[in-house]
Amino acid sequence: MSETINRYLDHAVLKPDLTRDEAADWIRQGVKYKVRTVCVRPCDIDLAVELTKGTDTAVSCVLAFPHGTHCTESKVAEAALYVAKGVAEIDMVANYGWIKSGLWDEVRRDIESVVQTAHGKGVIVKVIFETAQLTPEQVAKTTEICIEAKADFVKTSTGFNGEGATVEAVECMLKTAAGRIKVKPSGGIRDTQRAEMFVAMGCHRLGVNGSSTPAICDGTTAKAAGGY
Repeated sequence: MSETINRYLDHAVLKPDLTRDEAADWIRQGVKYKVRTVCVRPCDIDLAVELTKGTDTAVSCVLAFPHGTHCTESKVAEAALYVAKGVAEIDMVANYGWIKSGLWDEVRRDIESVVQTAHGKGVIVKVIFETAQLTPEQVAKTTEICIEAKADFVKTSTGFNGEGATVEAVECMLKTAAGRIKVKPSGGIRDTQRAEMFVAMGCHRLGVNGSSTPAICDGTTAKAAGGY
């Protein structure tokens, strides 16, 4: 197992049909590979916090996933709850319908409100804006909005709507970010070669399906598994 690439991984445990036992097994696998975080469904936060206690792996959680269309007030309430439950990081979905509409003030306020709630307790915020649904110009503009809102990361994809991380979208994010915000490709990263390619490009974290973590860390090939 690579002791380097695993620390870039947010090991996603997000399939909606996972049973509680299956979710627990996937979380334990992330802990085994010493991934940076296990990224879980809200209903699994308590489970993940318990299973990662005393390990090198932290807990991240998705918010307004996968569509991002919750009211801003709902997103803030979710963020406050997840912070209280002990997550270290939140992966929120921006309202990419608003992004496509050019409602930039609304997009900024939506992100900023969650960031302020999370940062008040030292919790990192990553903003997902489903790059497969956007033009390069919209990707660049949203990256700038996330910087203005003081988010910690921009993230390409939920893994549940369209193509995952593409080189073109990631290059756009990195160029626009210019070191002012971190970049997380997510979706379609299933082997060591692709994972290391994104790291070499300058990315700071990688979103991967839990089923792909062993392949990425052990240098084998993973089978595609829904979404990620």
